[in-house]
Amino acid sequence: MDLSKGIRFECQGTGNCCTSRGEYGYVYLSADDAKRMAKVIGVGLREFKREYCELTDGNLHLKNPDQDCRFVKDARCMVYEGRPTQCRTWPFWPENMNAKSWSKDVKSFCPGVGKGKLYSEKEIRAIVREQARAERS
Repeated sequence: MDLSKGIRFECQGTGNCCTSRGEYGYVYLSADDAKRMAKVIGVGLREFKREYCELTDGNLHLKNPDQDCRFVKDARCMVYEGRPTQCRTWPFWPENMNAKSWSKDVKSFCPGVGKGKLYSEKEIRAIVREQARAERS
């Protein structure tokens, strides 16, 4: 995938990326993600984790990964300011940054691709690195 010309992307607010797609339904959380979300919701971290999270293979994620995100109402994120890194970095995930995945898994269902801000190669690579760091934590 040639990033040298950049990629246009602007969220169109459809909520398509917040819809569970089987194995892709997991929303993983770093410690910082959980703190941010708890703050936006207005609960303590312990209560947030008990009410909204679970561990799978040692990884913290939102409960019910087989269902659409419970923080989305009418295609709008109710915790937008505190949304997880995984959500903030969409669609620039490491696994999406090849031509086949971009066409099949991103462009085909995300109407924001090709619209709005032109992200430079440098910006895209920085976002991809941020997501990769989140996946390792």
